Amino acid sequence: MKQIRLAIDVGGTFTDVFIFDENTGQISVMKTSSTPSNPERGILDGIEKAQLKGENIKMFSHGTTVGTNALIERKLPKTALVTTKGFRDVPEIRRGTKLDLWDAYEDTAKPYIKRRDRFEVNERIDYNGNVMIDIEEKEVRELARKLKRRGTESIAVCFINAYVNGENELKVKEILQDELPDVYICISSEVLPEIFEHERMSTTIINAVLGPIISKYIYTLEGEMEKKGYKDDILVLHSGGGVMTSSTVPRFAARVASSGIAAGAIASKHIAKLCGFNHAIGLDMGGTSTDISLMYDGDIRITKDWYIEYGYPIGFPSIEILTIGAGGGSLAWKDDGGSLRNGPQSAGATPGPACYQGGGEDPTNSDANLVLGRLGVNLLDGKMQLDKGKAVEAVEKIAKEFNYSTVEAANAIIEVANANMCDALRLISVRRGYDPREFALVAFGGAGPLHGAYLAKDMGIPTVIVPPHPGVAAAMGCLLVDVRHDISKTYVKDFKDVNLEELEFELLKMEREAKDLLEEEGVAKENSTLMSFIDMRYSGQWRSLAIPINLKAQSLEDALEAFHLEHEREFAFSDRKQSVEIYGLRLTALGTVPKPEFPKHIPSGSLEDALKEIREVYFDDKFMATKVFDRERIPVFSEIQGPAIVDQLDSTTVIPPEFTAFVDEYRNLIITLNK
Repeated sequence: MKQIRLAIDVGGTFTDVFIFDENTGQISVMKTSSTPSNPERGILDGIEKAQLKGENIKMFSHGTTVGTNALIERKLPKTALVTTKGFRDVPEIRRGTKLDLWDAYEDTAKPYIKRRDRFEVNERIDYNGNVMIDIEEKEVRELARKLKRRGTESIAVCFINAYVNGENELKVKEILQDELPDVYICISSEVLPEIFEHERMSTTIINAVLGPIISKYIYTLEGEMEKKGYKDDILVLHSGGGVMTSSTVPRFAARVASSGIAAGAIASKHIAKLCGFNHAIGLDMGGTSTDISLMYDGDIRITKDWYIEYGYPIGFPSIEILTIGAGGGSLAWKDDGGSLRNGPQSAGATPGPACYQGGGEDPTNSDANLVLGRLGVNLLDGKMQLDKGKAVEAVEKIAKEFNYSTVEAANAIIEVANANMCDALRLISVRRGYDPREFALVAFGGAGPLHGAYLAKDMGIPTVIVPPHPGVAAAMGCLLVDVRHDISKTYVKDFKDVNLEELEFELLKMEREAKDLLEEEGVAKENSTLMSFIDMRYSGQWRSLAIPINLKAQSLEDALEAFHLEHEREFAFSDRKQSVEIYGLRLTALGTVPKPEFPKHIPSGSLEDALKEIREVYFDDKFMATKVFDRERIPVFSEIQGPAIVDQLDSTTVIPPEFTAFVDEYRNLIITLNK
């Protein structure tokens, strides 16, 4: 009988496995090593470690770093770009900007397709979509034969103004497919039919370079899962916070470029809502980096301004996640100006922090937390032993540099790490017009609960939530998402000139496309939801805001008022006398996937039974005798007064002296600052 819901998050170091048994309500978690050279192997190892049979798995959903790693490492198939004559160098020209505008020595990453692999054809479509120069079939077939001789594995086709009329692109695609049937081909009018040639071309190129990689990965994983007896769809998390089935993932490969980090944001949203919070900031702190997301009024912030490498944007909607180099393995160091720094350099999995005994010698956050007593010497239920002596040796390097004691140096390392994370929290909240005091902080990942209370205190955030399984929360997030597709279209018109019938006609066309995609995914009509948005901006502006609209229930005037209000909140400015224009249309199609209902627990045992030990932990400039609890044995509805440490398989939670933690019926730790 199928009763297992399986979620797996494939990270760079570990593959996290989250198992929910529908019959018993039991949750099982585990970690296994990732295998970057053979990514599906880590997934299969996790399933074997859990002793799962394919015929018992009801749903399998996962997030993967396959696309992210391929772009960063540049292990890409031989890909060609076919574009309009005169536009061969758009990937190099970009927007002419740099991540650090004033750093003359920092170069933007090179294009994913070299210039010698970018080809021009004679075609032209004007801004209204009229074909001025048609495709010449002979020219395209000659190009196809040249690409075949070069061993081309993938082709991106992006013509100027194809967003308004993709006729010429489609003709080229058909000719190339006829000549090169085994080559992956994608065209910009199908991938991202939006204005601005650089963003559209960049997205199409990334879709092309990832297409063969993602296709091979998915087909291999499907074959291996079939051998294990699992014959249903494999769901893959994408950047927009939804999932796609394995049949559609290869077509929209660029959407999984940030598959892994989106899962944590989904988990954060679910956990916060479960605890009764509609505003929450997610803090996913792992070994190398920290991913921060924001939920307001129950919705996670979405952006279209994102990339894996600066200069090469991906135009698909993505959960807005701010990533900084702050993790358990982040290195502490002294800069040329004599200041203490923390990250973004990391000890990584190899050699790892000094205390891991893997050959690392430089001080990290994990070493500092061990010196302060906040981390114990036994991790993973005693399966991993930390060497406190090596941690002390590493931290003493910083102590000597600044004439500190070892403990002062360790405390300084943690304070700098916390300051870095607070800066990032301000960027995603205060800088966006949100007051952190109205939010809860969901702290998870292997290292998030170590730092959560201190960050909340510095930011004025009143509540910290630590989920029952913080180290694998991102994997859990993979079980909590729906099938999702985002469709967009450029539609530029002054608001006062908009023809309502014409607007409805365009939205209906997009609805038909969305319904076809959901039907292809196997989503039943009763489980389908369509949400329409119009992108609006003040005339002459560059940036636009997506405003939800239901033309059957509201007028365009309602949307206009909603735009002014949202502009005021986002940018602290609005002007109802200023002319407004519609810039684009968007439609989100959701196919509801049944979610697991996590069980509520009843009190069992006592808090005293959960006490493991009392150890000396550094708080407020001194060591204090601190109770250390085994989280698995803490009864629900318990209240823990700080200072305290809560240990578990996948993480450690620090409750400072001025804080109190409450365990709710779902086993979430809710930590608040004493008044």
